[in-house]
Amino acid sequence: MIDYLDYNFILFFLDNVFLQGDDGGIFSFLSQNRQALGSDDPIVKGVILTLFGVTGFGILLNIFNSLVRKKMVDQDKLSRIMKETRGWQKERMAAMRAKDQAKIAELGKKSSYMNKMSMEMMQMNMRPMMITFVPLILIFYLVLPQLFAYTVAFSPISLNVIPGDLFQLTCTAEQALDVEHICFGKENALYLWAWYFLSSISFSGIIMKLTKTSMNLS
Repeated sequence: MIDYLDYNFILFFLDNVFLQGDDGGIFSFLSQNRQALGSDDPIVKGVILTLFGVTGFGILLNIFNSLVRKKMVDQDKLSRIMKETRGWQKERMAAMRAKDQAKIAELGKKSSYMNKMSMEMMQMNMRPMMITFVPLILIFYLVLPQLFAYTVAFSPISLNVIPGDLFQLTCTAEQALDVEHICFGKENALYLWAWYFLSSISFSGIIMKLTKTSMNLS
C-alpha cells in the first residue's frame, strides 16, 4: 500500500505532459507552429553530443528547481508535516487491517486536521513551480528546439507505456510510415522532449539529496 505520494514527481510529470505532442504541446505558439519540438537543421549535431547536451540541460534545470525550492520552502516544517501525516496514515491502515473500530474512530477525529496538513504540504510543493515553470517553458521552446533535432536517440523497444497519444516518448510504427511525419523511418526513436524528461527524472533524486530538498524521510 502506498502511504506517501511524491508531489514533486507528479508536478514534474504534469509539466512535461504540457510540453509534448505532435502539435508542440499547449504552448505551441512559442515554437512557431513546428510540428514538434526540434529542428531540421540543429546547431548541435551527432547522437552523442545531443544526448549529453539535452541531459546537461536537464541537470541544470533540476539544480535550479532544487535551489528555488530550498529558498522558498521551509524544509523543517515540510518534514514535520510529512512525518506527522505519514504516521497517521500508517496507524489508520494498521487499525483498518486489525478491524479495531475504537482506534479507527479515534484516528478519524484527526482526519480533518490531516487533510488540512496534506493540503498545506501540496501548496508548499506547488509554490516553487510557479517560478520554475516559466524558465522551463522559455528554455524548452526557445532554446532547445534551436539546438537539437526532433528525435535524439533510438530505443530497442517502444516506451509508450501509457495508452493513447497523451504521453508518447517514442515514435510509433504508424508515424514511422508517414512520409510527412518527423518520425518517418524512425520507429521507436525518442523525441527531444522525451529524452529531456527521462534524463531529468534520472538525476532529480540525486540532486535533491545533494541540495537537501528531498522529500524522502528515510
